[in-house]
Amino acid sequence: MKIHTLFSAASILVLGASAAFASSAPGTWAMKNGKVTVKVRDCGSGLCGTIVALKEPLSKIDGKPKVDRENPDPSLRKRPVIGLSILVGMKAAGDNTWKGAIYNPDDGKTYTGTVKLDGGTMKVQGCVLKVLCKTNTFVRVN
Repeated sequence: MKIHTLFSAASILVLGASAAFASSAPGTWAMKNGKVTVKVRDCGSGLCGTIVALKEPLSKIDGKPKVDRENPDPSLRKRPVIGLSILVGMKAAGDNTWKGAIYNPDDGKTYTGTVKLDGGTMKVQGCVLKVLCKTNTFVRVN
């Protein structure tokens, strides 16, 4: 009986640990200032993130939905910002941490990036040369 109880307890711990190890990042996250909302999902062996909403979805230039105007590739400058992949190739790099690339449609540049979960917040950091970094905080919407 004790062995069976011990085995059952171990099974529960293993199943619980597996669930905790699985990514808790998938879901919808809004930047604390409300500027952008991102849908994060598991993809391959990491994470992907796509813009699903903007606080100001229309361009001040022409009043139309914002497009990827700053993209260095002229053929991509007319694609809508809503729907853009901004977390690219994010691979697990420790507990609740992923590293990869972050595309910023505000300047059309791709940065070395890190995503870290801390409870109900997600910190997204983009860096140039691993020294000049900016971190944005997102909160879970669902």
